[in-house]
Amino acid sequence: MPADSPPDLAGETPARSAGRRQRGAAAQQPRAAVTSAVEVRRSTRRSRTVSAYREGDRTIVLIPARMSEAEERRWVGVMLDKLAAQESKRVIGDSELGDRAERLSGQYLGGRARPATVRWVTNQNTRWGSCTPAEGSIRLSHRLQGMPEYVLDYVLLHELAHLLVPGHGPRFWQLLEAYPRTERARGYLEGVVAAPRLPHLPAAREE
Repeated sequence: MPADSPPDLAGETPARSAGRRQRGAAAQQPRAAVTSAVEVRRSTRRSRTVSAYREGDRTIVLIPARMSEAEERRWVGVMLDKLAAQESKRVIGDSELGDRAERLSGQYLGGRARPATVRWVTNQNTRWGSCTPAEGSIRLSHRLQGMPEYVLDYVLLHELAHLLVPGHGPRFWQLLEAYPRTERARGYLEGVVAAPRLPHLPAAREE
């Protein structure tokens, strides 16, 4: 996806202005820096604003070229928090679920899983998703809405894999090994299920 027209983009203006650049200055080549799945790109064309967006499994943060390393670290944290807040409020529609399924199938399953329909349902309270291979239909529980996108992608990919392998045998889990956040997403969902069963700690007494 091109960096000049990213979807779900969050933008901010640093409190301290970096000053104006001379007109006609050529953009500096993007510099990839960073930890885990975050990539920082610096550009001389960007003098004041900081923005960020998701690109597959990565988060791209765009910053002014002259920003210091300390400012870079601070703004990466700010933008990650801002994107997470945006994603928790945004509800993805059925049509976008279909587009998402197509992208995930192409990226992790060689495009072999091709669902006929992908949609949200409100009658699945004991499982996160389901599929009917004979019909090519995938249904996701509405409870996933507002969860991190990597969790939604895992559940969607899980159901896509069932279009190729119906059961949960070794062949099925081998397909999901390609997705780098499988274990993290499963841990998140297990935590959601376990949370209501945890004992409530007594409130701390004030002394």
